Amino acid sequence: MASNKTALKKQLVAYSFIAPNFIGFAVFTLVPIIFAFVLAFLHWDGANPIRWAGLSNFIALFDDDQFKAALKNTIVYTGGTVPLTLVGSLLLAVILNKKIRGRNFFRTVSFFPYVASLVAVAAVWNMMFNPTKGPVNMMLHSLGFKNVPGWAADRHWAMPTVIFFSVWKYVGYYMIIYLAGLQSISAELYEAADLDGANGWQKFISITIPQLSATTFFVLVMLTIQCFKVYDIVYMITQGGPGTATLVLVYDIYNKAFISWRLGSASAVAMVLFLLVMTVTLIQFKGEQRLR
Repeated sequence: MASNKTALKKQLVAYSFIAPNFIGFAVFTLVPIIFAFVLAFLHWDGANPIRWAGLSNFIALFDDDQFKAALKNTIVYTGGTVPLTLVGSLLLAVILNKKIRGRNFFRTVSFFPYVASLVAVAAVWNMMFNPTKGPVNMMLHSLGFKNVPGWAADRHWAMPTVIFFSVWKYVGYYMIIYLAGLQSISAELYEAADLDGANGWQKFISITIPQLSATTFFVLVMLTIQCFKVYDIVYMITQGGPGTATLVLVYDIYNKAFISWRLGSASAVAMVLFLLVMTVTLIQFKGEQRLR
């Protein structure tokens, strides 16, 4: 009997250590997720009584121009940011993995945009790419260019501007991940390739790329999810404009939930985003398994 009480006491002590984390997860993550799922099938503005909506919130999305523009822009943003960041971070990692002068300095400079305050770097970016007074356009004018881009103020250049900013901000972080992958590749593979007379490009294609397949898959999945849920960059650079040129799904959720107070519609968009991210992730996993 005494041994059972001792064992129970030890179990309670063990549970007490994980209880704060579990309670925090349940209150601030699990319950809101479940409530958001249920809310997608309801009408609620946060003040009036909740009404059953069924599938009407989802059906209404087919006629919602804001949602269709946000979905298109999210796909365009992801399709532009992911490959550019992937290639840029890999090339930067390969260069900074070599024994060059100032290697640690350039690694720090490359990683700095990722850890820097988004508010600060976005303000500097908007100042530099100001259509009328920005140093970038002033330099282009001095070089003889007459029709300079309007960058974030131009509906045709706003999305490329957001993509360029995202690549610049993300590339340093994923460079670090690629550096870890590069340093795990055995030097004997490169030595054997040197004995066979392989040049740098052949070693890169036949050794570096295959050995980094697991790292590339991880970067691809994480970067894709990060791009689908982008909000802060769009908010700081363009606020979804001009018009709906850079409106993305998470920004549309914010507008519906906290500007229009259509909480049911916002939750419906959130469910669509969840299904979209899950589908893309599963496709990536299936593709990675086939390549093994």
